[in-house]
Amino acid sequence: MKQLLLVFLLFASFFTTRAGKVSGTVTDDKGHVLAFASVLVKGTPRGTTANNEGKYFLNLDSGTYTIVCQYVGYNRTEKKITVGNENMVLDFQLSLQQLSLAEVVVKPGGEDPAYEIIRNAIKKRNYYLNQIDKFQCEVYIKGQLRLRNFPNKIFGQKIDFEDGDTSKKKMVYLSETVARYTAQKPNKTKVEVVSTKVSGQSDAFGFSAPQIVSFYQNNIEIGRNLNPRGFISPISDNALHYYKYKFEGSFFEDGKEINKIKVTPKRKFEPLFSGYINITDGDWRIHSVQLQLIKESQMEFVDTLRIEQLYVPFDKDVWVIKTQVIYPAVKIFGFDAYGSFVNVYSKFDLDPPLEKKFFNNTFLKFNEGSNKKPIDYWDTIRPVPLQLDEIADYHKKDSLEKARRDPHYLDSLDRIKNKLTATGILLTGQTFNREKTRSQITMPALLTAFSFNTVEGLTVNWRGNYFKRLDSSNTFSRRSISFTPIFRYGFSNHHFNSYAIVNYNYGKKYLSSFNFSGGKRVYQFNNANPIAPFYNTFSTLLYESNYMKLYEAWFGKINYSKGIGEGLRVSAGLQFQDRMPLDNTTNYTWKTWSTRSYTPNYPTELLSANMPRNEALIANAEIRWQPGSRYIEFPDRKVMVGSKYPTFTLQYVQGIPNIFGSDVDYSKWKFSINQNLNFKLAGTLDYNISAGGFITANKLFIPDYNHFNGNQIIIASDYSTSFQLLPYYKYSNKAPLYFAGHIGHHFNGLLTNKIPLFRNLNWHLVAGANGFYIDPYSNYIEAFVGLENILKVIRVDFLWGYEQGKQNVMGLRISIPGIFTGGQDD
Repeated sequence: MKQLLLVFLLFASFFTTRAGKVSGTVTDDKGHVLAFASVLVKGTPRGTTANNEGKYFLNLDSGTYTIVCQYVGYNRTEKKITVGNENMVLDFQLSLQQLSLAEVVVKPGGEDPAYEIIRNAIKKRNYYLNQIDKFQCEVYIKGQLRLRNFPNKIFGQKIDFEDGDTSKKKMVYLSETVARYTAQKPNKTKVEVVSTKVSGQSDAFGFSAPQIVSFYQNNIEIGRNLNPRGFISPISDNALHYYKYKFEGSFFEDGKEINKIKVTPKRKFEPLFSGYINITDGDWRIHSVQLQLIKESQMEFVDTLRIEQLYVPFDKDVWVIKTQVIYPAVKIFGFDAYGSFVNVYSKFDLDPPLEKKFFNNTFLKFNEGSNKKPIDYWDTIRPVPLQLDEIADYHKKDSLEKARRDPHYLDSLDRIKNKLTATGILLTGQTFNREKTRSQITMPALLTAFSFNTVEGLTVNWRGNYFKRLDSSNTFSRRSISFTPIFRYGFSNHHFNSYAIVNYNYGKKYLSSFNFSGGKRVYQFNNANPIAPFYNTFSTLLYESNYMKLYEAWFGKINYSKGIGEGLRVSAGLQFQDRMPLDNTTNYTWKTWSTRSYTPNYPTELLSANMPRNEALIANAEIRWQPGSRYIEFPDRKVMVGSKYPTFTLQYVQGIPNIFGSDVDYSKWKFSINQNLNFKLAGTLDYNISAGGFITANKLFIPDYNHFNGNQIIIASDYSTSFQLLPYYKYSNKAPLYFAGHIGHHFNGLLTNKIPLFRNLNWHLVAGANGFYIDPYSNYIEAFVGLENILKVIRVDFLWGYEQGKQNVMGLRISIPGIFTGGQDD
């Protein structure tokens, strides 16, 4: 009987309650559209947001409603309507807010009333920041990025979007996401993506990080790369030291007076906003903001960034964010791009029932099938109507994606992409794709294949790479295999060496890998390759400084690495080397220095004659752990994105005697801690501290020693693991205990932004020190100070080196990441 009654009630409700669609356009009183205006049902949490063209729609049941339309800087408008079974058109025309200044009198030399309003807002800042213990809401995100112009070529490569459109104006990115956003004091957040789509990429996952930019925070981080120092809120505790304020007037909404305050930075080249912030009178909360950042705000990569926010009452005492729109614009390398990322928040619950372990190390989760929703689903759930060109973009790119899966299309695409070019052969390298087989062959540039050293003379060192994805995903491969052959020939000693590397990656949630390699190759005595062949070539030919010390070996190596989760990764390996000494075979140089000559091909600081031939079987194991690691979880994998805590690494190496004729017998360990700390306005600090030593050292050779990565050329080596002025092998050792540390502070514009004229360059100060301690007679420290962000990428440091507490060397080091940085051999 109960079941029959339920069925009857369902049918009755179907015939008595119908839904009607209310739609329209929001413009100003001159007919200009107001993009992303908010349209709300008064007295309810329901509402929507207009699109870029000012168009909106609402699905409402039959009944009488008051519809409210709001846009920051314009008078709010209300209209009472009755919804029936028919669709209804309801347009809004908003006029600029008429601000009242009648009761404001500012005497000459007196303080603008905005300052008192801001002081009150600052007093309430912390209260509103922590007012809500927890909440859950739904958020719709639509992101788009468009081009106004772009170059025909960049770095000699033709720019082709492969869409058949030759226009300089085009949409290059369009995505939509619906997610559940949950937050809890003090700083726990989690995003569960319900649905997501990217135009033209059916297997992709869209922009899905609905960050609420809270101006109640003292320091605001927007994205991850705009400025590591963050940006100072106009109502931060110390905002009055940074901003000037002007009272523009006030207006009323629902009987509540709202003060409009103009915000202006006091000084240029500080991480500050400009624009308007609207503060409610009496309770001093944020009603809305229209703020922007520019290049002088110390932004990186983006020229301007506008932020618009609107808050609405949830109940009498609590307001929640309704909309947030971020408008980026950038001009770089001839590309002129702009976009909008709109977040619409709805369905707030201030006391959501959460499972005990709801907040875990996954802060962003894409639900199964979230990127497989049909078109009909999006048509019913989308709160912001698509623009005509967005509809066209979806249709065009989805059609192109289907066409690109055709074998004939893939073959033609390969023929176009795989053409040999002189630039590719000589300078950049060449890549050949096979889209049908999901494989790729890469060959290096000829320029990088040649080098010179005193052992081999002119050397050709060529390596290719074959890579194949083994799963079905078009966007990310969990299973893949690669094969890398390496061939090397020395024209002076006539030695030919060749070996191969095979790497297999797999794993459903956490990535694991097997690595196999073997053959005959040339090693540096420090297998970490402290000097790259490219730089050693010039050091040798120009200055007769042959820093690279080499030996030859037949070898075989296997390594296994596995991600376990919770920031933990373990690895283990076993290798065998049959080591053979090498001697210099040439004294060729471009310039003969009377006071210099080539040194023997072994570390003269450690040996008086070359290393004897020896064999070594070596096992190693490593545990790496970063507690508090956070993950992005996809349906088939987890991706670690770091943690606020340090990374701890423990390594153990065992030289195994007598097996396969192995001559070595030793054991050593190393423990290290490294971290990058963000002090916001004070800059960032990174450190790498380690300790280690030999537990036993019964028999070993120079390659088995503990080595400190030195550097004796002007090109900087890796700052976090190297000593920029240290000779390469002077302090290599078999000590039972040593300590080493690297620390650097990046001021990120602090201090240098105070220097007139110089600050226009946007160069940043960096300083730090590197050092190690073995015993009172073997210790070293170097201090450095420098400038980075020169032309965005160049860094220059001046250093002082001290051995046993006495200064003995000074030097200059230059780096350009990816170009002028101490490289690694194969």
